[in-house]
Amino acid sequence: MQQNLIVLVGRILLSLMFITSGYPKLIDPAGTAGMIAGAGLPAATALAYLAGIFELVAGLCILLGFQTRIASWLLALFCLFTAFVFHSGSINIPDFPEGANGLLTVFNGLIMWKNVTIAGGFLVLAAFGPGAWSLDARRAAA
Repeated sequence: MQQNLIVLVGRILLSLMFITSGYPKLIDPAGTAGMIAGAGLPAATALAYLAGIFELVAGLCILLGFQTRIASWLLALFCLFTAFVFHSGSINIPDFPEGANGLLTVFNGLIMWKNVTIAGGFLVLAAFGPGAWSLDARRAAA
């Protein structure tokens, strides 16, 4: 029972970031579209909406324990993609002081490693499953 509680709490914690960041992308995708365009990817606004839908749906799947292994693999790949495409470089905003750009570069690197670390959590969840307190477990028992 204690293990199932820990897995449930882990799923909740892993899901919150994606649910709370996916929904705002659907309401106002401009900031995300700007980052996507800045990385040189095409159709930035459409990709921002797709990212929002993906984060919201995949986050809800993790929260509920529904198709958990698939959602975990996809979110691990998403985290690694965003880490290295959007957060692995230095920041150089014109007219910003050098120290401010340096600090932003440090923060960007921390976000990159945060995404890599979260990908590791999703790989563990993909390997070991969502626990007994999940929709996947209920479906398997039925």
